[in-house]
Amino acid sequence: MAETAAPATSYKKNLSLRISPAAQLRAAFETGSVRGVVELGEIAFLTMVGLRVDRNSDAGQRVASVTGGLPAASGGVSGTGDTNVLWLGPEEFLVVAPTEAHESLGGDLIQALREALADGEGQGVDLSANRTTFELTGPRARAVLEKGCALDLHPRVLKAGTALSTEIGNIPVVLWKTGEETFRIFPRASFADFLGRWLLDAMREYASPEVP
Repeated sequence: MAETAAPATSYKKNLSLRISPAAQLRAAFETGSVRGVVELGEIAFLTMVGLRVDRNSDAGQRVASVTGGLPAASGGVSGTGDTNVLWLGPEEFLVVAPTEAHESLGGDLIQALREALADGEGQGVDLSANRTTFELTGPRARAVLEKGCALDLHPRVLKAGTALSTEIGNIPVVLWKTGEETFRIFPRASFADFLGRWLLDAMREYASPEVP
């Protein structure tokens, strides 16, 4: 037993050594943010699970009971509490949950989803290391995104609670509008540095006094 338990214990201790995809930009995010105007930060190590399942199937219904629902259409977001499900395609979803929901920290979300899928037609894949999360907030957040995003981001069109696949600065992302002035951006880990620097550059004009 000792031989099998030791690696698991060591692994959990080493979680504190993790480095997020945009860790090298932390100081730049702090200095590049303009309080009350536009602010950028990384929310590292969120639990993410990619799901492929027919929401109307038995497996889909079981999964929905775990996540608090599955969105029915493009742009949809469903869920309860801190666990949310973003619509990516007719039978494709991204589950986003807090860090502590991951099984490496004792969470049971991923296992619960596996059990819900059981032998049904569907798949759940741990994507927690596949993407990171940027949060862009403030009254100028939309203007920053509009410099490199083809979506119509006007609040009449993109309402809070909507998530869509798009590109920002030519980088593929999932963009989730979580509030009237708050956006979460999910780039793949390998693009995090480039996109983080792109966003900082797009924010730079707001650090200068406004010209009357």
